[in-house]
Amino acid sequence: MANLSGKKSLNTLTLVFKLPYYTQWGQSLLIAGSEPALGSWNVKQGLSLSPVHQGNELIWSGRVSVVTGFTCKYNYYVVDDNKNVLRSESGEKRKLVLPEGVQDGDVVEIRDWWQDASEALFLRSAFKNVIFNGSENAKRELQTTSLNKSLEPEDIVVQFIISCPRLGAGSTVVVTGSNPQLGRWQTQDGLKLNYVGDSIWKANCLLRKSEFPIKYPCANEYSLTPNLHPTYKYCKISEAGVSSLEFGPNREVDVDLSSPKPSRYVLLSDGALRESPWRGAGVAVPMFSIRSNEDLGVGEFLDLKLLVDWAVNSGFHLVQLLPINDTSVHGMWWDSYPYSSLSVFALHPLYLRVQALSDAIPGDIKDEISQAKKQLDKKDVDYEGALASKLSIARKIFKLEKDKVLNSSSFKQFLSENEEWLKPYAAFSFLRDFFETSDHSQWGRFSQFSKEKLDKLVSEGTLHHDVICFHYYIQYHLHMQLSEAAAYARKKKVILKGDLPIGVDRNSVDTWVYPTLFRMNTATGAPPDYFDKNGQNWGFPTYNWEEMSKDNYGWWRARLTQMAKYFTAYRIDHILGFFRIWELPDHAATGLVGKFRPSIALSQEKFGSFWTVIAANFLNEYKKQHYEFKEDCNTEKKIIAKLKNSSEKSLWLEKEDSIRRGLFDLLQNIVLIRDPEDNTKFYPRFNLEDTSSFSDLDEHSKNILRRLYYDYYFARQENLWRQNALKTLPVLLNSSDMLACGEDLGLIPACVHPVMQELGLIGLRIQRMPSEPNLEFGIPSQYSYMTVCAPSCHDCSTLRAWWEEDEGRRSRFYQTVIGSDDEPPSRCTPEVVNFIVKQHFDAPSMWAIFPLQDLLALKDKYTTRPAKEETINDPTNPKHYWRFRVHVTLDSLLDDKDIQATIKELVTSSGRSFPGKKVDGAEESGEKLAKVQLNGKP
Repeated sequence: MANLSGKKSLNTLTLVFKLPYYTQWGQSLLIAGSEPALGSWNVKQGLSLSPVHQGNELIWSGRVSVVTGFTCKYNYYVVDDNKNVLRSESGEKRKLVLPEGVQDGDVVEIRDWWQDASEALFLRSAFKNVIFNGSENAKRELQTTSLNKSLEPEDIVVQFIISCPRLGAGSTVVVTGSNPQLGRWQTQDGLKLNYVGDSIWKANCLLRKSEFPIKYPCANEYSLTPNLHPTYKYCKISEAGVSSLEFGPNREVDVDLSSPKPSRYVLLSDGALRESPWRGAGVAVPMFSIRSNEDLGVGEFLDLKLLVDWAVNSGFHLVQLLPINDTSVHGMWWDSYPYSSLSVFALHPLYLRVQALSDAIPGDIKDEISQAKKQLDKKDVDYEGALASKLSIARKIFKLEKDKVLNSSSFKQFLSENEEWLKPYAAFSFLRDFFETSDHSQWGRFSQFSKEKLDKLVSEGTLHHDVICFHYYIQYHLHMQLSEAAAYARKKKVILKGDLPIGVDRNSVDTWVYPTLFRMNTATGAPPDYFDKNGQNWGFPTYNWEEMSKDNYGWWRARLTQMAKYFTAYRIDHILGFFRIWELPDHAATGLVGKFRPSIALSQEKFGSFWTVIAANFLNEYKKQHYEFKEDCNTEKKIIAKLKNSSEKSLWLEKEDSIRRGLFDLLQNIVLIRDPEDNTKFYPRFNLEDTSSFSDLDEHSKNILRRLYYDYYFARQENLWRQNALKTLPVLLNSSDMLACGEDLGLIPACVHPVMQELGLIGLRIQRMPSEPNLEFGIPSQYSYMTVCAPSCHDCSTLRAWWEEDEGRRSRFYQTVIGSDDEPPSRCTPEVVNFIVKQHFDAPSMWAIFPLQDLLALKDKYTTRPAKEETINDPTNPKHYWRFRVHVTLDSLLDDKDIQATIKELVTSSGRSFPGKKVDGAEESGEKLAKVQLNGKP
């Protein structure tokens, strides 16, 4: 076809996008995509959609003309009136590939469903590459989706598109429904879908226009022809021929034939196959707590292979660890604290297996290893002894093998891929030992990091180059050993779940190399809560989020990329810190005198430039930076009188009302903490009702202050904190394809759970710390699906110890949870443990993860040790020694078939998935299959 200018015109077609979505007032939807027609990913230039009510749904739709052969990636966005993004879809970008045969002038309708974060979870590496074994999809032959016949004028091409990330090996997908082309609900005659990659299945189907109801105008309404819209469902068929129809109501093909030019092609992008919720279980234990026949006084990375074997035998799909980064800051047992890292990238030498450093270890070093094993085989971890022995032995092996290892292609590749963090780490470790302190402010000319200084420190030919290379060597072997364990876990379909600490030590490689990313005059902690009525002061500097945002949080992205080399899931420590962090001045010792950052201050800025005038006329500075009202204006009436009668009143004549209100506020806002960085700002002291200052007040003043306090901490900050989390958390989640869980214990702002749900973050539920108000004990059967449930965690006492701590609480639990009016046993018997553990296995939570100590309490023979000794951490003690060791070796646990069978029976009876589970001869993808008849409507 040619136009009047003689140039050949482009063939065009119309795309019609439709999506059901309920918005709030002031919100709308638009599409942004990779091509100019959709804004080239500029949301403000994207395709705006318009809403139309259709039955019980609000359908957003929009049209755009494109050339034939058009392809793109795109996503939907919820925006405000200024097209600022309020919410975006989760998961991979959508891919639009038009069906074969689309011609000039055709109308192609794309029916989408909002991509929810919870659906995208099953595309994360934990499921895709571990549990559902990504190699199975990789083996599937990609198939083309095409029509083998020409179209008649009455034909409508319907393309069915479904995502099936949980599909078992050898299984296929069909669509079955009310039409003859869909088998009239007989699954064996259904339309077979083709696998097109990325867990997506497609098929084209020809339907006649006569098969659809047609809308005819009648008065002011529309009447329909007697025809019903074709209905359908998707169905999995296993390799053994067992059919599993998806859950939920029938889907419907709804084509509007009343428009002047109805759609010729309808693409039904139906989201994910609707299946019963997948549920799994796991075991949690710190790396240092593991005991084996081979270790030198502490758990080692290669011991994880034994733990994985035990997990598989017990029916677990997951092994959870505490942080494993190097914490060698003080050179003593204080460094046992795993959340205070020297480097967020380097692994801890404590977990090195020295026997695996070489195949040719001399006899005298082997003897030294044997001797160290005997000396370090203690009830608890000897942190200093174990680390010193390992490093001493490793140095001797390094001297013998350094040339061979450092010149190997494997080592050179490791150094090349990790030099950005590895060289600063090695240099820092050398300087720490040379200056005998990790406080880099004490390092003279090396206190300020620079690339030039680093290059000199790590350059060949220096007298200390062997020391630098030794640190490379240790990290290389740690990497190789952990990689071996991680690969073994993946092969066994066991997820390794790591831990992302909220902070770094202020004397660390990261604060040395990236000082602008941290607020070094502050400390991180937690306000008073279940764990400690005085709050917690962890000592870490808080983050400078504004500076971090300048490179789109590159430091965080690098951390997650590094973690993903070993883990397929991770726990975000203190996820509340990404909404707001409890920030303390660096001189504080406890966690009481802090404020949330970010937060809206109670500020004297309302006085503006008048502050000095106000202070001079109305206040006394009774000591530096501390003010009180003068005697002649310390009540509201006195303030009114002074504003009217003062000889200085000409200074505020036109602002008398605003100044009066400001002074009234100051008079009423007591028990406030001054911002150390801005003396015009104040923050209410947390738990101010516990102060003697508060108790001395009259009831009227108390009520005023209570209202201020609750409004300040529990209402006015919510939107600010939500916005802060939505800036940072999506970057973390998109930095890797690991499955993310958030530790959301403590004082929870109302905005936290909605944001976590929006982002697909799995929360944590501990029975003794219920998130519901007015409950002493959580009810596992009422937990939401997007949670991890557990009877205890590393930050509290074990199940046995908790049971023994408080007789009254024990009785209340026995009566309200277990449902018995009898006197509860004084010790947590295996029968009580079984009841509580079973409650958690049976819970709706996606994951039930148990501390190893709680699982071993199922058998009397593992409860001989005093219960208190099994506690991993005491949050009330900032100098707690993290040294708990399981008193039985993994080798012995693997030999104990009874404990493994007991746990596996609890897993299987709860319907949770477990490694190797079989259904009709095929390995199950985790859910209980809903079998349907091969004939007849379901």
